[in-house]
Parts: sequence; C-alpha cells; structure tokens
Amino acid sequence: MILTYPSAERNSAAILAQLAAHLRPGHRVLEIASGAGQHVQYFATAWPEVHWQPSEPAVEPRLSVDARVAEAGLSNVAPALDLNVEATWPAERFDLVMCINMVHISPWSAAVALVSGSANVLTHNGLLFLYGPYKQGGEHTAPSNTAFDEDLRQRNPAWGIRDIEAMAELARTHGLRALAPVPMPANNFCLLFERER
Repeated sequence: MILTYPSAERNSAAILAQLAAHLRPGHRVLEIASGAGQHVQYFATAWPEVHWQPSEPAVEPRLSVDARVAEAGLSNVAPALDLNVEATWPAERFDLVMCINMVHISPWSAAVALVSGSANVLTHNGLLFLYGPYKQGGEHTAPSNTAFDEDLRQRNPAWGIRDIEAMAELARTHGLRALAPVPMPANNFCLLFERER
C-alpha cells in the first residue's frame, strides 16, 4: 500500500537543496514523522551514499514508507521505525535528525520531545533540521499562514504555528545552537540547530 501526500511532492526538491549542504557520504540521517515516505525516497535516491532511517508512529503511513523503498529498490534506507517522539527513541547515534511539517500539527509537548530526543541521539556537531511554517517575532509571515494557523487551532487547540524564537530557546536549553533560519517557498522555513560539543 503506497500513500501519496501532495505537499510532499511539491516541496521535496526545495528541501533537498537545503539539506544537501549538510550531508556527507557515510552520514546517518533519522527522519521523524516520515509520513508516506515520499521525502525519504526522494532524498535517498539523490544521496545513495547516506544511510536513511525513516520513522512514523502511524501504521498505514509506515507501511507506505517501506513499500516505496522496496519499489524503488533502495538499499540505503532502513525499515521504518515505529517511533513516537514522546516515547522511546532508538539507541543509535545520527549525524542529522530531520523533521518535516510536524511541529505545527502536534502539541507543544511533541516539539519539546522532538528537540530533547534529537539532542540525545545526535553526534557531536550533529544537526537537527526542521521544515515548515513558523512565525517570526511573534508575527505570521503571510496572510495565508494566519488563516492556516486559525484552521489548525480550530481542529485542535493544542496545534498551531510556532515561533522561530521559541524553537531556538527550546533548542538552547537542550544544548543545540540555532543557525540562521532559511526562508523557503510557500512561506515556510528551514530551521537548523547544531549540537554543541
């Protein structure tokens, strides 16, 4: 069973262009909330010399991840882990932890668990790489994001677009140093946090 989410089809190339600057042959990458597996399939095809570990707490998307990887014949992608950021994380170390479009559709406690868990599994100078919509200075960066935030909070009051500054402060408390946020298409950002020695 292979699922497809349109947003992942649209943003994969733009995300890879940013991600590629931080990848090296032999790196191990943990993807949190892999969804249907479109991103990891795209990235692993472009970077066959990097080892990719997808993860997803929901059963059907996790099956989709593995089906996509098998169909593409990718040998550099491990079977998707059943990983909830607020539960048990893997014992392995990773050079990069990547999470795309999760922080705004989960409670703040999940963001805290994401940052805390990433800090624990990252190698020295490892990188936490986040992508999605964020506020800057407490303000939305586009009217469409304002409407999106309102819709999210109506669906679940615990959801919502987070502040870049709040994410940076959260990361700092867990020993991760914020790098400059990178504006992305469709009013999104890449947020990068480096694990300090």
